[in-house]
Amino acid sequence: MKKLITIGMLSVACIITSCHHKTKETSLPTNETIPVKVMNIQQQEINHQIMATGLVTTDQEAKYAFKIGGIIENVLVEEGHYFKKGQLLATLKTTEIESQLQQAKLAFEKAERDFARVKNLYQDSVATLEQYQNAKTGLDVAKRTVDLVQFNKQYTAIYAQADGFVTKKLANTGEVIAAGYPVVAINETNTKNGWVVKIGITDAEWAAIKEGNKVVVQLDAYPGKNFSGFISKKYMAADQASGTFVAEIKLDNTGQRLALGMFAKVSIGTNENTNNMIIPYDALVEANGDDAFVFTPVTANKIERVPIKIASFNQYSVAVKSGLEHVQSIIVSNTAFLNENTPIIIQK
Repeated sequence: MKKLITIGMLSVACIITSCHHKTKETSLPTNETIPVKVMNIQQQEINHQIMATGLVTTDQEAKYAFKIGGIIENVLVEEGHYFKKGQLLATLKTTEIESQLQQAKLAFEKAERDFARVKNLYQDSVATLEQYQNAKTGLDVAKRTVDLVQFNKQYTAIYAQADGFVTKKLANTGEVIAAGYPVVAINETNTKNGWVVKIGITDAEWAAIKEGNKVVVQLDAYPGKNFSGFISKKYMAADQASGTFVAEIKLDNTGQRLALGMFAKVSIGTNENTNNMIIPYDALVEANGDDAFVFTPVTANKIERVPIKIASFNQYSVAVKSGLEHVQSIIVSNTAFLNENTPIIIQK
């Protein structure tokens, strides 16, 4: 038994020794010279871009409802259905309103008879002027009651006021519904540029953009395709839920089938042109928000880490706001392997 334990301990010791030996062989020496490439700092006038995200919607939203309450006879559309202007969307049972209209018409006919009788009596000096005026008022009230009920009867059916589609069905056939309670929520698509993107931006970005600024929009649904648009509206109050300001981007006629709620990434061009130093992404070290670092060669084999402030970026390069004022060149390769004590050799 002791012999077995001794052999096991020797095996473990050999494995540990082997692993330690392997680690020593594969670790890089701290003074290894790293080959790097450098580039001279370049200045370029750029248009300041604001990046944001948002959702696709339409520029007209509405909730259709009946003017009066009653029992829903039929809802003729479902969620996602498209409809045309003038199309019938929902109806109420009209038994009650028809009865009210008939009552109003009977009351009007009685008021007509009463007025005719009082008028004749007044002309014969039997009825007083007050009686005549009261009969005339009763006739006018009865006529207005008929007009009111006929008007309400027109709104026992909901017709589409424009082309669009149903985003939410809020009531169903057979339900008792109160006056003004929505039956369907819709989005209109009747205009040439009916699709918009709503984005949330900071107060500084809100102040920087103006209505009419050009916008490039990318949709996850159509990768690699750019949609053009412009800022059509800036909301004058921050959203209470998110605390951000809202801007509305009207998309140009896309020619593509869009859907409500599609995720959009937008790049907004402003009217601000600035001269910035342009560097490639490969030069950045430890980027965090607007803060980052770059390495600059001090001598042929000594480097220095320089803090910078990022102004903006695009898919090709980074615009630097400050930090490179007294720097002639920066390192643009192998920056992940460098620190200020790393010896370098500059490659041509």
